[in-house]
Amino acid sequence: MSFLDQYEGAIRLGVFAGALALMIALEAAFPRKSRVSSRSRRWLTNGAFVLVDAVALRLAMPVLAVGMAAIAERNGWGLFNMLAAPSWAEIALAFVLLDMLIYAQHVATHRIPLLWRFHKVHHADRDIDATTGVRFHPVEIVLSMAYKLVCVAALGAPVLAVFAFEVVLNAAALFNHANLRLPDRVDRALRRLVVTPDMHRVHHSVYARETDSNYGFFLSVWDYLFRTYTAQPRDGHDAMTIGLGEHQDDGPGRLGWSLWLPFRRIRQGGR
Repeated sequence: MSFLDQYEGAIRLGVFAGALALMIALEAAFPRKSRVSSRSRRWLTNGAFVLVDAVALRLAMPVLAVGMAAIAERNGWGLFNMLAAPSWAEIALAFVLLDMLIYAQHVATHRIPLLWRFHKVHHADRDIDATTGVRFHPVEIVLSMAYKLVCVAALGAPVLAVFAFEVVLNAAALFNHANLRLPDRVDRALRRLVVTPDMHRVHHSVYARETDSNYGFFLSVWDYLFRTYTAQPRDGHDAMTIGLGEHQDDGPGRLGWSLWLPFRRIRQGGR
């Protein structure tokens, strides 16, 4: 049994818990935006999504991303298992390609109406903080993992690259959703390479043009390269409205309402 086989779950859980605790502490010390809804209710609902999603994955998926990478390696599947590049180069390139493919998936969840029905549960949150980074409908989580498995197998991505990507992606989602005020100079420097909280907050605006931009989760380069980058929200970060325009009420703060949202009839003028 390899080190990753034995400790993968513990490492991922430890990094996730540590990153979440750090972001919550930083949000308390350096908040970016005032809240409009009950923090305790939102946190209870968003935290419940973690448990619901974990159960959904357990029931629906026989193997997850790192496991698929190991299967692909054993069977010689995918691009990298056909190449003879140095291991470090394969790991680095696989990491970057996986990040690009997740960017593409994120764009698809906004452009394809059926996928948007489930992804809008994430966008329905009327405030944005680190807990928003774990607020995803279980159907979206299962579909996302299925897509990731296909990508990992097609690439033949090295096990270490997939493990590192999963750990970084989870931590990055907590960071870029954080209600955290970074100094302007720090934000400008960071967003040249990675997605910052201010950059991603634009993506959670009620305005469709802003929602349909800044799709990156970790690396910011894809938004620059594919011209989906918006620098700032038109109303400014302090005054901007977060969430879905048609659901500026208490509904998004309730778990049952949020789980049922994709199956509701679309209101006139909604997406």
